[in-house]
Amino acid sequence: MKFGRFKKDDKIFYGTVEGAYVREISGDIFSKYTILSNPVSLKEVEILAPCMPSKIIAVGLNYRSHAEEVKMELPEEPILFLKPSTAVIGPEQHILYPAMSRRVDYEGELGVVLGRECRSVNIEQAPDYVLGYTCFNDVTARDLQKKDKQWTRAKGFDTFAPMGPFIETDFDPANALIETYLNGEKKQSGSTSDLIFPVFFLVSFISQVMTLLPGDVIATGTPSGIGPMQAGDVVEVRIEGIGTLSNRVLAKQ
Repeated sequence: MKFGRFKKDDKIFYGTVEGAYVREISGDIFSKYTILSNPVSLKEVEILAPCMPSKIIAVGLNYRSHAEEVKMELPEEPILFLKPSTAVIGPEQHILYPAMSRRVDYEGELGVVLGRECRSVNIEQAPDYVLGYTCFNDVTARDLQKKDKQWTRAKGFDTFAPMGPFIETDFDPANALIETYLNGEKKQSGSTSDLIFPVFFLVSFISQVMTLLPGDVIATGTPSGIGPMQAGDVVEVRIEGIGTLSNRVLAKQ
């Protein structure tokens, strides 16, 4: 099943996506809901970020290919950092290039959407807490990341967490193709089979550190091929079995 979040006539609602149509949901995808009967064309609605997380827990250096690319040793444990909820944007919304940065990079990633409160679970239990999966772009001001020696500013600007287009519940995160395109040119291509710490390990590990709430998102890391974007560029994150997340970069005024 594909869940999405939409806007029509100033009304924001969750819905299920069936081909070129969406059916509105009465209730909450993270609790009880009813799927209403009247389908609406996707062309008639604005597609928003598929959820609004209280926090985004991102994982650094989690693909073997990326560790080799940046010439760093494989981490012994997941490297965690947070992106604020205020960074979230949806498909076709604009990534704003901050004036204080001279290099802003794309990082195509698999996003994991939590379906219910998750605290101190083991790996075997972890799948029960996942609602589904989405495309994610961990936009990064690379020059500021190097300058600050920690990642909050570089990763936390408004618009630096594009996600979507939908949440796919019927998805195997163990071996999926993930690609990033810049102006139609392939820049990243990898498989989730290359993850150093796989999805359900991450859910379990992070839940030992902090409580994960319904709608929270885990950004699982990026494969090799990271690189800069410029104002006017269009970046797409494509994940086999989920879809395509597309955003244009604009200079912040």
